[in-house]
Amino acid sequence: MRYTTVIFDLDGTLLNTLDDLTASVNHAMDMMGMPRHTLDEVRRFVGNGVRVLIRRSVPAGTSDEDYESAYNYFEEHYAVHCKDKTGPYEGVPKMLSELCKMGYKTAIVSNKIDFAVKELRDDFFADTVPVAVGDDLKMKNKPAPDMVFKALRELGSDKSECVYVGDTDVDLETAKNAGMDCVSVSWGFRSRAELEGYGARMIADVPADILKFI
Repeated sequence: MRYTTVIFDLDGTLLNTLDDLTASVNHAMDMMGMPRHTLDEVRRFVGNGVRVLIRRSVPAGTSDEDYESAYNYFEEHYAVHCKDKTGPYEGVPKMLSELCKMGYKTAIVSNKIDFAVKELRDDFFADTVPVAVGDDLKMKNKPAPDMVFKALRELGSDKSECVYVGDTDVDLETAKNAGMDCVSVSWGFRSRAELEGYGARMIADVPADILKFI
C-alpha cells in the first residue's frame, strides 16, 4: 500500500452541499435586505470556511456589525436545513466501503462548522469514516495544516503515510502545507481545467478513480 490513511474534504468532495449552502446564504441575504446569489456564485465563494463564505456573500463595504448579523442568520438557518437537499455524490459510499475493506484509515477535515461536519458524517458516513474534524473556532482553518494534524493524531497515523483528497485550490494548499500528497476531484466546486491550473497532478473524475491513486 502506497498510503495507509486517506483524509477527505467534505463539501464538493464527498457531499453535494451546494443547494443547502445557497439556501442558507440567501436566507441571510433576505434577512439583511442584501442581494441574493445564484448556485454558481455560491460555488465560487466556498472553500475557506463559513466566515469567508459570508464575507464574500455580503456587498462590499458592509459594516462589521451587519456582517456578523448575516453570519448569525446563516448559521441559525444552516443548523436546521443543512440536510434538506444534501447527499453523497454518486459512487462515494461505494468508494469509502472499498477503502475500509482494503484496510485504509479514513477521516474528514472540513472548514465547515464543526457541529455540521460531525452531524453530516454521522448521517451519511458513520460506518466508513470514524474521524471528522470541522471548524471549532480554536484551530486555524485550511489551508493551514492544523485540522489535518488533529485528524492524524486521532487516527494514530503519520503524515508520511497519508493522502489528502479535495476539490479546490484550498485543498491542494492544505496538502502541501501538511507535507502530504493530494488527489483532486473534478466533480465538486472546481472544474478539471481549474484544478490543472492550480497545479494538481492527480485528478479523479469519478470516486472509483481515487482507488487507482492510492
